[in-house]
Amino acid sequence: MKAYIFPGQGAQFSGMGLDLYEKSPEAQHLFEDANAILGFNITDIMFEGTAEALKETKVTQPAIFLHSVILAKTLGDRFTPDMVAGHSLGEFSALVANGALTFEDGLRLVSQRALAMQKACELQPSTMAAVLGLEDKIVEDICAQTEGIVVAANYNCPGQLVISGEIDAINRACEAMKEAGARRALVLPVGGAFHSPMMEPAREELAAAIENTLFSKPNCPIYQNVTASAVLDEAEIKKNLISQLTAPVRWTQSVQQMIADGATLFTEVGPGKVLQGLVKKINREAQTATATIETEV
Repeated sequence: MKAYIFPGQGAQFSGMGLDLYEKSPEAQHLFEDANAILGFNITDIMFEGTAEALKETKVTQPAIFLHSVILAKTLGDRFTPDMVAGHSLGEFSALVANGALTFEDGLRLVSQRALAMQKACELQPSTMAAVLGLEDKIVEDICAQTEGIVVAANYNCPGQLVISGEIDAINRACEAMKEAGARRALVLPVGGAFHSPMMEPAREELAAAIENTLFSKPNCPIYQNVTASAVLDEAEIKKNLISQLTAPVRWTQSVQQMIADGATLFTEVGPGKVLQGLVKKINREAQTATATIETEV
């Protein structure tokens, strides 16, 4: 069975999407639509902007979404998913790819999500840290015992967990992780505590936008970050999407469940190969691939 997976924030690179724009009239049309919907020329920043310009949250999230979704659309008949999943932001790309959301609605939600997260980050300084080489349970226990807000945020693969919360609490937790035998506990260069209770203001703002958006019956199940299980019901998809901002990304568990449900090939759709690497660390036997647009002759 074919699983298609969609990356999240951090996968962006300068020049992203330019090959799609140049090779496909459909892609060109969608990129132009995106500029109109967003009210600024995101294509200029994606194709020619600096890494610094691409790092701005209001740009990063729509840019990755556009790269992923437009690539999926240009695959045409070759895009035949039995199941989809996306890492954090990538969940929105996956929902457009499986027909639950329209391109326009997906882009609007991603743009609103980015701005709401940016606002939440500015309310209170916060950050995230990667913890390598510790069991999940140990990381969870240390977070629970640390003073202040700090939680497990991204279960990326066995032995790689990202924690999220207040800056002081993160620093204290990192020291405790190292003492507990972590190979590394490294504060990440991110603007805020994503997938933690500190994103509550953003969750409330995005909830209203999601509730007011029409979701259709998807053409294949999505394995959502919050539940790590196959979901086809539109109301449940909405609920999980709203919870996602303050809940952990259960990527390890999602991939394990997809494999248990019959996934044999994981194709990454979008910039980079991060998710393929994580899939291999979760299950070495899993087959992975990169989606590419065929050059038009």
